[in-house]
Amino acid sequence: MSKFRKSGGRKMAALSTASLPDIVFMLLFFFMSVTSMKETDYKVKIKLPQATEVKKLEKKSLVSYIYVGTPLAAHQAKYGSEPRIQLNDKISELFDIADYVESERSSRDESDAQQLTYSLKVDSDAKMGIVTDIKQELRKVQALKINYSTLKVERKGNY
Repeated sequence: MSKFRKSGGRKMAALSTASLPDIVFMLLFFFMSVTSMKETDYKVKIKLPQATEVKKLEKKSLVSYIYVGTPLAAHQAKYGSEPRIQLNDKISELFDIADYVESERSSRDESDAQQLTYSLKVDSDAKMGIVTDIKQELRKVQALKINYSTLKVERKGNY
């Protein structure tokens, strides 16, 4: 019988790290392109109402949001507990809507400004009076494309 000996002088080959920076940057670019940034910090509580007949908007880039709801607990000392209007990142009044519409129109191309839709994200507990007031203000500045944001629920039964 023969005897096999292991040579003790053999070492493992070093792992090449030359491609490591390429992999790190590839992962970085992937996560940068996939991650969506939060556009607006909510200052009002919004629990969207439910609807069965819902249609999805085609171009979300041509939508401006108007939020209506009771202020969050951190803002109730300043704004109270009645439903308020939020335009972009600040709580506003009815008379601010005209300036908001003009700033939204001016920030877009002239052709896109004509197709701009104003989406009302209204808390389900808010009164319809504030929604009617907002619609009246939007009419005054010829912002006539309005939609309501809702949650879709499946219809039960045959209607």
